[in-house]
Amino acid sequence: MSEPLTRRALLARDGCLTIVRQPPTPVIPTPGQPGSNSTYVPDLPEIFIAVLDDGRILAFNGHVDLGTGIRTSLAQIVAEELDVPPGQVRMILGDASEVPNQGPTIASASIQISAVPLRRAAAQARQILLGLAARRFGVDAARCRTEAGAAFADDGRRLGFGTLLAGRRVSLPLDQDVAVKDPALYRTVGRSTPRVDLPAKATGALTFVHDMRVPGMLHGRVVRPPYAGHDSGPCVGRSLRAVDRDSVAGLPGFRALVVIGDFIGIVTEREEQAVRAAQMLRARWHPAAHLPDMRDPARAIKTAPATPRLLQQSGDVAAAGRQPGVATLTRRYVWPYQMHASIGPSCALADYRDERITVWSGTQNPQSLRHDLSVLCGRGEDEIDIVRMEAAGCYGRNCADDVAGDALLLSRAARAPVRVQLSRADEHLWEPKGAGQVMDVTGSVSAQGDTVAYDFETRYPSNDAPLLATLLTGARPARAGVFEMGDRTAVTPYTFPHTRFVCQDLAPLVRTSWLRGVSALPNSFAHDAFLDELAVLARADPLAFRLRHLEDPRARELLEATARRAGWQAGAVPRHPEQTGERIVRGRGLSYARYVHSRFPGFGAAWAAWIVDIEVDRETGAIRVVRVTVGQDTGTMINPDGVRHQIHGNVIQSLSRVLKESVRFADGIVASREWGSYPILTFPELPEIDVLLMPRQGEPPMGAGESASVPAPAAIANALFDATGVRFYAPPFTPETVRATLQAARTGVTTAVPDDA
Repeated sequence: MSEPLTRRALLARDGCLTIVRQPPTPVIPTPGQPGSNSTYVPDLPEIFIAVLDDGRILAFNGHVDLGTGIRTSLAQIVAEELDVPPGQVRMILGDASEVPNQGPTIASASIQISAVPLRRAAAQARQILLGLAARRFGVDAARCRTEAGAAFADDGRRLGFGTLLAGRRVSLPLDQDVAVKDPALYRTVGRSTPRVDLPAKATGALTFVHDMRVPGMLHGRVVRPPYAGHDSGPCVGRSLRAVDRDSVAGLPGFRALVVIGDFIGIVTEREEQAVRAAQMLRARWHPAAHLPDMRDPARAIKTAPATPRLLQQSGDVAAAGRQPGVATLTRRYVWPYQMHASIGPSCALADYRDERITVWSGTQNPQSLRHDLSVLCGRGEDEIDIVRMEAAGCYGRNCADDVAGDALLLSRAARAPVRVQLSRADEHLWEPKGAGQVMDVTGSVSAQGDTVAYDFETRYPSNDAPLLATLLTGARPARAGVFEMGDRTAVTPYTFPHTRFVCQDLAPLVRTSWLRGVSALPNSFAHDAFLDELAVLARADPLAFRLRHLEDPRARELLEATARRAGWQAGAVPRHPEQTGERIVRGRGLSYARYVHSRFPGFGAAWAAWIVDIEVDRETGAIRVVRVTVGQDTGTMINPDGVRHQIHGNVIQSLSRVLKESVRFADGIVASREWGSYPILTFPELPEIDVLLMPRQGEPPMGAGESASVPAPAAIANALFDATGVRFYAPPFTPETVRATLQAARTGVTTAVPDDA
């Protein structure tokens, strides 16, 4: 039987060096910000690095790998500081009882922020090993070095890390001031390294959470209420009238029916039996009353009660816009509700026992999930283990946490391990959506083509989607919280002497949570599409106009480098006048953004720029994206290939969101139940993608997980204008939308400022 590598076992093990910290008291989120209200503090120190006498090196990080490759990059960071090959480092990620509590895996912060203590711990471990070697060699530590898992004296004598630790148990607190390696000496960080997760995924050897099997395991399915997509209001948890238990009790393999409030779950011996039982169950529900009218999400968002929050103000935008010779535009931009749209529906396995609870989950937030499950079942967090497993990709909050709550309730009732797999309809209807958004912009330019004033207001109805089972069972009140999440990149990166930026905070209209880019992506869409319109008004080349009003030198260098890479041809006149009468027209669009995370003023991640080439069929409205040239300044890149993979993923996902994706609603509830009603980008539609990585090794690493998605909508909208002469203000730019907008333009109907009555 293999040796346990739990935190408790490592701390008690001889022949082991650990760098630890005392678990901090969790930070309670400030009002209006997402996060867990947990106050749980474990009784054991948290381990960042463990070096064992058998040569193994273990590294612990509280974040999880969502398919972004951070397991490989974090191992590179540790290997660099310890002077060992990356393959010698084993990363333990996300398991709530084993890793440091570093919060949820969000905001592209895994490398930018949460890797910092890991780097320091590895550097500190190296110093300790050098000290042990120096004493054995009888020399000063300055005369020793490390290489390939061993310490060397300057006369060539060698002692392996394992030999130095034999019979010793060394555990020291993390030194926040330890010296880390000079980036000029890096040999591992900054080099492209094959991702350690891909071989098992490519060969089918990896065990995803969907593949988990344990002895005695049963299967479960849930039957959701009729108010799909809502997690607040008087109907939530109070709509079930009756359940006919006899409708399923005699089915083959039936083991349990669980009914608590509006939560209904069925347990059977086999999975297909659970699917059949969920279909056969007869339940009667009260009508879901007081649901908002979501047929026009933009109008619903615009008319919902909101609280204005002034972010920044300078000068007098109204007076500046009235100056002689100043031209002023007012525009409204609308972003649709969208799904996380994980290809595989969420799955979890729970084993509820009196002595301990174990949940295998694809969660993005293991620590938060442990707290939520504690609330759900009334057990202490110290009694719950969350084992984080690979799952279907998600960049935000799908149903991975919700299905873990389902599995826990069913396992408690059945007194056996229970695996719950959601159906496609369950996932589509109930996953927290990426919020719709409405941005109103007024801006002015002078007769000389200089920016004068900019007035920006954004509305973003979002919360953090509390665990569904806690709401359906009544373990938590189904109240809508107002979260201040609309201010990400809400301030334009371009210079205007007179400005006003306001975020209207409002409660969710339907079940929503963060999705890749959060509010920064729609806000940047408005900023850069509007600036493009001002450039045309000023009769300026779009690139030159941006550079003239962009103070950030790294942003300017990125834009210039991306333009050179794409072969940008300067010109103040759009392409569409040259294509009059042609059915297939071509356009090129430019956009820039830096994703600014967290509550205003927040902190910046990587800089990103897009130049996109498209073709538009003016009769059908179909868009073909021919080429995307995307530049990114990530600072120091741990694994350049990993950053390149991230950018490719950002481009593909954001193109899908811009061109195709929008949630349908009917009678106030989500109506998109399957892929036919929620299409996503397909392989034949992928364009050529050319990635430019700025050479910034030695600079602080910036978050790379989301930035390259943020410029996408404006780039496509600007390319559409270049091709057709018509502005587009509300993705997705489906063939139907493009055709209708072009037709409206031909007949003189404008869609520049949608009706907000």
